[in-house]
Amino acid sequence: MLRPLPYGANYLGWQETPELRQALDNKVLFRYSAPAPSNADLLEAHAAERLGAARALAVPNGTQALRVALMGTRPRVGEPVYIPAVTFVAVAGAVLSCGLIPVPVDVDERFGLDASLLPEGAERVIVAHMEGLVADLPEHVPYVIEDTAQAMGGRHEDGRCAGSVGYAGTFSFHHAKILTSGEGGLVVVRDPADWDVLRSYTDHGSAREQGKYPAFEPGAFYGENLCANEAVTAVQLQQFRLLDEILESLERHYALTLETVAARPGIEVSPKRAGDVKTSVRLLLDSRELRDGALDRLAEQGLPCWSLDKYLLPDHPVVAGRASLYADGFPWNLADGDDRFRALSRDGFTATRERLGRTLCIPLAPELDVENQTLMAKQVASVLAAL
Repeated sequence: MLRPLPYGANYLGWQETPELRQALDNKVLFRYSAPAPSNADLLEAHAAERLGAARALAVPNGTQALRVALMGTRPRVGEPVYIPAVTFVAVAGAVLSCGLIPVPVDVDERFGLDASLLPEGAERVIVAHMEGLVADLPEHVPYVIEDTAQAMGGRHEDGRCAGSVGYAGTFSFHHAKILTSGEGGLVVVRDPADWDVLRSYTDHGSAREQGKYPAFEPGAFYGENLCANEAVTAVQLQQFRLLDEILESLERHYALTLETVAARPGIEVSPKRAGDVKTSVRLLLDSRELRDGALDRLAEQGLPCWSLDKYLLPDHPVVAGRASLYADGFPWNLADGDDRFRALSRDGFTATRERLGRTLCIPLAPELDVENQTLMAKQVASVLAAL
């Protein structure tokens, strides 16, 4: 029962996207030339309300969302940004592209950033909510950015939406995410004044009004062209309207799978919290050999599964190799010989590397009905029981 598409991609539908049809009828796909309110305006208002944020800003993709959020902190070139050692390499790439230095910080047993390792006075920290798990946030850090690319709709233990608690939250609509428009990103903030800065940065530093040429006020700063377009935001609106349905179905599939995957020696479930998005069931096996055997058997049966080994940033060539397209190695060259930029771990990431090597994830399928979710859970259980 190999799924042809992940998560929200299975919910894409022409009939449920009236905003896209209207944009094509208008023949205007640039948000600031579209009739007001634009699709981007509608998306931002809907997302802010749904995610419990003051304002939301649509951008081309999740990596750019991280970049925009970082630039809004008014950094100095070469400053450190503390990031989890287990996350997608785009987090490190976003930091580097801002002229800042990513410093990997080891993780806890849930693979969330271990805030106890942060140095006193840390100013910028990105916390990644990986694979639906809503990580704990560090306290007393001025700029905490929540990378919520893999946890859209999750909640912190106090009930607040993931992405809405830190200085800024970032989201992705990449094809493999919970909601998708192929590509696309979102930044949410608590302070409307921060939104004004970020919005201007994404339109060449201007204070543009709908339907008008970019306006540049005294003291305007330079920016980039990172405006969202009307076609993509129309699809994102359609996806957002289905978010609660997708989350509820993931919860159901998660519960069915936990009931069906019987406990057996050598395999334990790494439980998720109530506010975590149930994108997968995560299993911890006794050995890497047993984990690799499970991956092979599940793949042979056409059942989706994956490991998390590729997310260990200290082993990733982008971080380990410190290569750059700049001739002088910028910005890595700013970190040469400086202990402030050494990765933070008590054991050189030994325990994390070992735990990753024993971890297996079974992605869940919200598009399936109860009967087929139950069937998939039984098929997974059968393979695991035969190991």
